Amino acid sequence: MAEPLTGTNVAVFLAPRGTEEVEFTEPKQAVEDAGASVDVVGSETGEAQAVNNDLEPGDTFEVEKTFSEASSNDYDALIVPGGCVGADQLRADDDAVEIVEAFIDAEKPVGVICHGPWTLVEADVVDGRTLTSYPSLQTDIRNAGGEWVDEEVVVDQGLVTSRRPDDLSAFCDKVVEEFEEGRH
Repeated sequence: MAEPLTGTNVAVFLAPRGTEEVEFTEPKQAVEDAGASVDVVGSETGEAQAVNNDLEPGDTFEVEKTFSEASSNDYDALIVPGGCVGADQLRADDDAVEIVEAFIDAEKPVGVICHGPWTLVEADVVDGRTLTSYPSLQTDIRNAGGEWVDEEVVVDQGLVTSRRPDDLSAFCDKVVEEFEEGRH
């Protein structure tokens, strides 16, 4: 059986520190297992330390390209993991926010989990969409014009969102499915 994402290029964001490890590693592995080529993109190249449960140091991972080097034109899909501190860093990075906005504007599929939707809010791409996130973001999403729902995984025109690490299995399955469908 052919791998459904063969020939698909995916960018996965990784903050300099504070990205929730499993929200980075599991979706990345899921799309790689489905045949995608993946680049890890962050604010600077080199090692970035992930976290477990937001507070405990996790493993380090290599950032291969900076946000300023990457372009939505180079990729077919995007994954934005959570982690409270990491997601806060991503939403404060203008280059990261511009990439998110470009993916949504181009109707390319995007998977975002936990606190990651902060980047969607910052990119001003939530208005009129239905999504989920870690529950503490629901007011931010509503204030940005989105409809927040408390569901394991939500898909809205190629935008896949999930709430937390417990939802990763459903999130990863839906990310692969939406990435295979391509532009919406």
